[in-house]
Amino acid sequence: MPALVWFRQDLRLSDNPALAAAVASRQAIIPLYCLDDAGGGDWSAGGAQRWWLHQSLAALDESLRRRGSQLIVRRGTSREIIAELIEETGADALYWNRRYEPASSAQDTVIKAALEARGLKVVSCNGRLLNEPWKIRNRSGKPFQVFTPFWRHCLEQDDPSDPLAAPRSLEAPGRWPNALALDALALLPSFRWYDRMARSWQPGERGATVALRQFVARTIWSYAETRNIPAIGGTSRLSPHLHFGEISPRQIWHAVRKRAERDRLSANEWRTNQFLTELYWREFAYHLLFHFPHTPTAPLRPEYARFPWQPDAGQLRAWQRGATGVPMVDAGMRELWATGWMHNRVRMIVASFLVKNLLVPWQHGARWFWDTLLDADLASNTLGWQWCAGSGADAAPYFRIFNPVSQGRKFDPEGVYVRSWVPEIGKLPDKYLHAPWTAPPAVLRAAAVELGNNYPRPLVDLEQTRARALQAYQVMRETRGST
Repeated sequence: MPALVWFRQDLRLSDNPALAAAVASRQAIIPLYCLDDAGGGDWSAGGAQRWWLHQSLAALDESLRRRGSQLIVRRGTSREIIAELIEETGADALYWNRRYEPASSAQDTVIKAALEARGLKVVSCNGRLLNEPWKIRNRSGKPFQVFTPFWRHCLEQDDPSDPLAAPRSLEAPGRWPNALALDALALLPSFRWYDRMARSWQPGERGATVALRQFVARTIWSYAETRNIPAIGGTSRLSPHLHFGEISPRQIWHAVRKRAERDRLSANEWRTNQFLTELYWREFAYHLLFHFPHTPTAPLRPEYARFPWQPDAGQLRAWQRGATGVPMVDAGMRELWATGWMHNRVRMIVASFLVKNLLVPWQHGARWFWDTLLDADLASNTLGWQWCAGSGADAAPYFRIFNPVSQGRKFDPEGVYVRSWVPEIGKLPDKYLHAPWTAPPAVLRAAAVELGNNYPRPLVDLEQTRARALQAYQVMRETRGST
């Protein structure tokens, strides 16, 4: 009898523990992908993710076919689809790699209990993290809520085992069940707004492998210095590949180790490398999401439920469109819309502007990122927004407010990044580029910039709204003290 291997956020053949376990069972294998828009609860994939998913599923199916197999694609409720396939094929086992989002985890529990009650074999594996969230605890046996001790504790664990090789071939069942054509999932919108993304990315396991190889060969040891400069390729751009599971954190960890050994770096030097630290920041995000499943929509720190937000729909739309009149913010939001990605430093700048200068609740920003980012990962997205808002674990203090002008001058001093995304102010001198409203009228005329016409005036006064945010924070603290 065959076994089902249920692919989800593990769209790869290399270092895929669930697939390897199924292969080891010496059964015929039926690879399954089910598009279950209800399975993620309120967090079904946004438009940018759906474009990537289409490409990644096509790449996975191609890899499977080269090994004598194919991907069975269906749409519907995962529990029902799996039950139907078991009846159709006589499969007696189901293999999957675990997910940790609250809705997905709950769904997995229900499916496993139902199948085991029928006598079927259910095997779940860890193909997504270096350490299971429930295995990392502080000295009191509780979850960590501060990154540095969490990271140090992780470094004390055993090294990740070597990545698993992709199977050379897969035994096919005697008869393949019916499957939908990939196009039938309608993941691609009718309007081809995604063409620019297609030019910027190569979804799929092969693209992930190339991106990792190039980053480790060229940038890994300069990452700490280059990661803050949005105008250069100083980051790995692996986050979408990680989100869709086209590469595993274990593969990344060992790629860095091998490069360090070639360069004869000490263990302490490479284990504490800034890039690997970021990999553990991702682990921290999943640790928090697992132990505090309410945090995608509610603050981890309960006092922030009383924060006096002042949401304004018009200001939120201007932020989403990259029309705030603050160049560094607008550049980031336009990059996001055009490419499905935004540089990490700029993510912090635009998030701080939304929640602190505009006093728009962080949940609105998190939802927009979810809908527009290719790498919109529920754990990382939640941690990032709660960090910026000051409401989460190890969060930036609320009084830490990024000034987008000084951030622009520091990390984009020659204006390369801003000019690439906000060309209407591109002729301004560097001195005024990040704050066009400070330029003398003659300078604006010479640069053909008409504030309020071909480029917006600033949506808000940065200094005044900074003071307003600090006052709101003080109100929240006083309210807490009076209860």
